[in-house]
Amino acid sequence: MLTLLKISGFALIDEVEIAFGSGLTAVTGETGAGKSILVDALGLLRGARAGADLVRAGRDEARVEAIVELPAGSAARRRLASDGREPGDADEGLVVRRVIARTGRGRAHLGGSLATAADLGRVVGPLIDIASQHDQQSLTDPESQLAILDAFAENAALRDEMAAAHAAAVEAAAALAAFSADARARAEREDMLRFQLGELDAAQPVAGEDTTLATERDRLRAADRFFAATSRGEETLYAGDGAVSERIAAVLRDLEPLLALDPALAALSERLSEAASTVEDVARDLGRYARGVRSDPARLAEIEERLFLLSRLARKHGGSVAELAARRDALAAELAEIGSYEEGIASRQLTVDQANVRAAAAAAALSTSRKRAASSLERKVGATLRELGFAAGRLPIAVEARDLGATGIDRVRFLFAPNPGEEPRPLAKIASGGELSRVMLAVKQALARTDDVLTYVFDEVDAGIGGGAAEVVGRKLKRLAADRQVIVITHLPQVAAFADAHVRVTKSVIRGKTHVAIEPLSAAERTGEIARMLAGASPSAQAAAHADEMLRNARQ
Repeated sequence: MLTLLKISGFALIDEVEIAFGSGLTAVTGETGAGKSILVDALGLLRGARAGADLVRAGRDEARVEAIVELPAGSAARRRLASDGREPGDADEGLVVRRVIARTGRGRAHLGGSLATAADLGRVVGPLIDIASQHDQQSLTDPESQLAILDAFAENAALRDEMAAAHAAAVEAAAALAAFSADARARAEREDMLRFQLGELDAAQPVAGEDTTLATERDRLRAADRFFAATSRGEETLYAGDGAVSERIAAVLRDLEPLLALDPALAALSERLSEAASTVEDVARDLGRYARGVRSDPARLAEIEERLFLLSRLARKHGGSVAELAARRDALAAELAEIGSYEEGIASRQLTVDQANVRAAAAAAALSTSRKRAASSLERKVGATLRELGFAAGRLPIAVEARDLGATGIDRVRFLFAPNPGEEPRPLAKIASGGELSRVMLAVKQALARTDDVLTYVFDEVDAGIGGGAAEVVGRKLKRLAADRQVIVITHLPQVAAFADAHVRVTKSVIRGKTHVAIEPLSAAERTGEIARMLAGASPSAQAAAHADEMLRNARQ
């Protein structure tokens, strides 16, 4: 439950700190005193949008803070743990904070760490339920009525499956439509793929082939130069007159008779002999190379043509020659898929059929649950309506068929028959404001045991009623507060008398500036406030006695 609320610099409030307990808390005050500020502040903690206009004049920021006590094992604790947030000890509670800056962006904190407004809406929103006169109008909205029935039936898992199944069916239908959209374009694409694949199959490119061919081309282009250089080399080193090998041989002959006279020449002679052998070997190799060089214009033209083809294919397919083989495989795979068009259509149609079967099954299960829950909800709300002064009041819930959608195949309508002998008609067409207030209270009570709400806030939902009906509403709020914490903003003394705690909102002008104060009332102060609500600003002794009697009767 909500245990503490602190508001500062917000709207007309400077600083307010309110402690809340279990049971029913009444919030009262003169019309225009600022009771709605309390609802607005709680709305911010639930993730409502905030603007700089909410910051009190003269303050740089507005701040709303609360401590919410979370039961052990609750869904809220699980949500916080899944987000990696600290839910706090059961005794300390969850700290929630919202700061609105006059300039710049605001801040939010959840469980001691930064959060977004969406985080607050997802975690705190389900814990604090605010029912206002605006929400009464939502009772007449078909989508809201459907959500109420699903909440009562605890259909969250079925709704999730329905939404997922419908999304899968929509996606499968879109894939089928896209696949079969343009048969002519598919045929044109097939022709182009066959042509491109034929080019690559005919060329049969090999990775690295272009490099090898370029080297051979360069050799053929320079054949004459290769022959001339190698031939001259053989001639100079060995075959020609006065060749290098002859001159080395002459030097060796001159040194041979001197070796016996100076052994030091032996090493030089040996090295020169080795050089002579090396020169002769190189000369023979140059000769063989020269005799192997041939000018081949036909082969050169063939290579040039092949390199041009490979270059053109590489440019056309956006890659290198080494990547053409991979491109050929990709083209073949795409052509195979297009070639199996009928198989593709059949496969996608099967996926559509399976998705539709799943969606139909999910919709049927959800519809069955709704129809079963509608009877139970109708009985529960009807019983509460009779307690609220509708002697023969009924709220039939019609579950009607509609086209399959993300929420199933049902349209829900809340009908209303407040008086005996009347045919039920749509709630929006016949219910007055006071009747809608009591219907809302009856619905909230029916939902109380199936939702995760810790705190119900009723903002003047008792508008338009009075007398005995108001007393019955007070009793129902008191009964609802046995299971949940309930905060009711009311103008009716008959309702406020049933509260376990009473908070008064007052507005005053101090030195030309408006101030709103919110303060808890003692037992004696409660009597005075109830008397004011009965008789006005200056209640008589009789009004005070009546107020005291109302409080005693409510306690009994």
